[in-house]
Amino acid sequence: MTFGVDPGELSDEDLMRELGHLHETRLEALRHAADQALDEHTRRSAALETEYLRRWPDREVDPERLRAGARHR
Repeated sequence: MTFGVDPGELSDEDLMRELGHLHETRLEALRHAADQALDEHTRRSAALETEYLRRWPDREVDPERLRAGARHR
């Protein structure tokens, strides 16, 4: 059984809102959700993140988040 709208059918705005909500609720799900709910949260997160990367393959990457940026710090 699958929950939620297919990520490919979401508008850009809806995709970003869904991603934001999942990231806000991740720790709570990890700490307190039943195994099945945590599995679904993980599956939905992966599906939405995959769709984000499909839409924005050339997303801006912060140089500080790269290995060279970490070495510089």
